[in-house]
This record gives sequence, C-alpha cells and structure tokens, in this order.
Amino acid sequence: MLGMSFSEILVIALIAVLVLGPDKLPKAMVEIAKFLKFFKKSINDAKASFDQEIKIAELKADAQKYKDSLNDAKNKVRKKLTFEELEELKNGVKDISDEFNSAKNIVNENVANLSNLQENTTNLKSQDKKED
Repeated sequence: MLGMSFSEILVIALIAVLVLGPDKLPKAMVEIAKFLKFFKKSINDAKASFDQEIKIAELKADAQKYKDSLNDAKNKVRKKLTFEELEELKNGVKDISDEFNSAKNIVNENVANLSNLQENTTNLKSQDKKED
C-alpha cells in the first residue's frame, strides 16, 4: 500500500494512538478508510471515463475511416458506371449513325432511281413527239 513497509505502518499507528488517544482512534480509522475508499472509487471512475472516451474516439476514427472508404468505393463505382454509360451512349450514337447512313443511302438510291425514271419519261415523251 503506497510503497510502505509493515514497520512504517506500525510507526504511523503508534503516533496516531499517542495523538488521538484510544477512544478517538477507531472513529478516525473509519473516517480514513472511508476517505481512501472514496478516493479509490473516484480514481477508478475517472479512469473508466477516460478509457470510455478513448474507446469512443477510436470508434469515431474507425467509423470515419469506414465512411471514407465507402465514399471512395461509391465514387469509383460512379466513375465506372459513368464510363460504362458513356460507352453505351457511344454505341447508341454509332447505331443511329449507321441507321442514318443506311437511310441516306436508300434515299440517294431512290433519288437516283427517280432521276432515271424522270429522264426515261422525258426521253419517251421526246420520242413520242418525234413520232407524231
């Protein structure tokens, strides 16, 4: 107890008997025991509160670390989805462009056929006038 040997405790007890006397000594020892018990309880409560605060701080740090890692993962997934969506849009534009070119070719063919038909009609009309 506080690094005191038995002989030191015996000397303190003898001084206490001489100073307080035999009638006040038991009451004083009870008061000292109560004070030491209260002091020890206060120290233990402070230590428990300190340990709890340290655990809370550690839990907050871990929670922040997990939150940051989840945010990073979410951002990576967003970027990946964005690139996948961009690729999908690119393919959609390519498909539309191919369809547009196909429709353009069909229209050009129809215009060419129409021009040929018009020329043939004009030629036929010319031939009919010549024959008349």
